[in-house]
Amino acid sequence: MIDSSVLWRYSLFDGLEKNQIDGILPLMEHEIFESGTEIIAEGGHNDKVYFILEGHVEVVKDGIIITKLPEGSVFGEMEVLDVLPVEATVRAAEHTQVMTLSIDALGEIYETDLKTYSFIIMNLARDISRRLRRMDVNAVSESPPTEWS
Repeated sequence: MIDSSVLWRYSLFDGLEKNQIDGILPLMEHEIFESGTEIIAEGGHNDKVYFILEGHVEVVKDGIIITKLPEGSVFGEMEVLDVLPVEATVRAAEHTQVMTLSIDALGEIYETDLKTYSFIIMNLARDISRRLRRMDVNAVSESPPTEWS
């Protein structure tokens, strides 16, 4: 089993105390993917947040690698929040180990520890907000200047 201290490096667990993380850990699953393995598929269904413990993944949209996520990164959180189809394929770029937290596990946390659940959902929202801000900055920096009259 993974030690709870490993999870503190992920922003999803910001603000949580050790006993709260210790309570979440038994609800998480450990998974291993070999290089080239598709973890989630564009257009498919995903019901887990993935925490990369070792290795890295590629995020592919319409056959184009749009980003690479290293150890310490998180993916899958959008579908857990909005339950819409997956926007991009995520595949292991090398031997990759992850911990996952399913939507069912989040429901169990909601039922048993509303304070912990609230922290997790707020942290998910913050992470998505940060990603959106970075995308905005990238979009502006890659766009040609526009003159306004």
